[in-house]
Amino acid sequence: MLPPQSYAQSPEPRVPARPAPAQRWGGWVVVAKLGITLLTLGFLWHSLVDNEATAAAWRGLLARSLGGQGRGPVLLALLLVPLNWGLESWKWWRLARHLEPVSFRRSFRAVLVGLTLGFVTPNRMGDYAGRIMELKSRRLDALGAVFLGRYCQLVATVMAGTLGLLYFALRFYLNGYPAAQIGLVVLTLVINLAVLLPLYHSELLVAAVQAVKPLRRFSQYLAVMPTYPARLLTDVLLISGLRYLVFGAQFGLLLLAYGVNTAVGPAAAAVAGTFLLKSLVPSLNALADVGVRELSATHLFGLLGQSALPVLSASLSLWVLNIAVPSAVGLIFVLRLKVLRKRQAGPATAGAPVSAAAPATAEVIQPTT
Repeated sequence: MLPPQSYAQSPEPRVPARPAPAQRWGGWVVVAKLGITLLTLGFLWHSLVDNEATAAAWRGLLARSLGGQGRGPVLLALLLVPLNWGLESWKWWRLARHLEPVSFRRSFRAVLVGLTLGFVTPNRMGDYAGRIMELKSRRLDALGAVFLGRYCQLVATVMAGTLGLLYFALRFYLNGYPAAQIGLVVLTLVINLAVLLPLYHSELLVAAVQAVKPLRRFSQYLAVMPTYPARLLTDVLLISGLRYLVFGAQFGLLLLAYGVNTAVGPAAAAVAGTFLLKSLVPSLNALADVGVRELSATHLFGLLGQSALPVLSASLSLWVLNIAVPSAVGLIFVLRLKVLRKRQAGPATAGAPVSAAAPATAEVIQPTT
């Protein structure tokens, strides 16, 4: 008679565990955080202290906010800063919820982190990284969502800005040329329709990117855009328009604080034209935006008979309030980022109980709550 066989499985030899990502990359994460912090502080120092024009505008802004002259408009413009970035956070929250459940608090934090990272990167590309860090999944799709949000803001800027520049062209350059005026009005309508159409037919944007060979590899990141419903896109566009109005109101308040006196209609056209010209010029970093906006503002308000110095001071103060100060606040969240985070236990292997499943590998770039 044969002896009974044992079906007990012998234990497999243990493989030495790899070092956790937090151990392997923790030092580089600290270095990256310190680098971003020092670079941001360096840009802030250069723009607010070392740069003579911006430093003068900053001192003038403080003098008007603390003194009696212009205190009301300056303080009101300052109070609109949280509303401005709150609307941007609301817009990102609506877009991000299409990808995964996300709270408004996380969206607000992602916007501030993106603002800080974009402060020191060409054309504010760091804004993409700051926002996708807050998402736990579908991060490649988040690139398309960020692009969609920025495009909605661009649509609002183009629609208002072309009308503003149309006012100056009809009044100062084409006065007495009715045929040219009609042609320019038609061209303005065509431009606005051409910009608005891809928003609701984003497959056109994806196809255009795929048609350009150097850009073809980016088409996979934009593939999520056609999945957004038209109702959601309309809501995001309306939020973008509301944020545009807040931003324009801040500029108008600062102009009033610095003594710029002109009619509301022409002033609104000059502000809209300034924002459009600034948006059409790529920048190396947020500091480079200053020169483009100031050059546009002084020229357009100069056509309205306003001196350059108060317009220049108001435009620089707008940059300080809406870009420099929030970027400094965003440093707090950058330093608190938990770049390496372990996932919870992954799915069990076939035939094994869930409790026996091995933990999955670590997920990279996840901020703390």
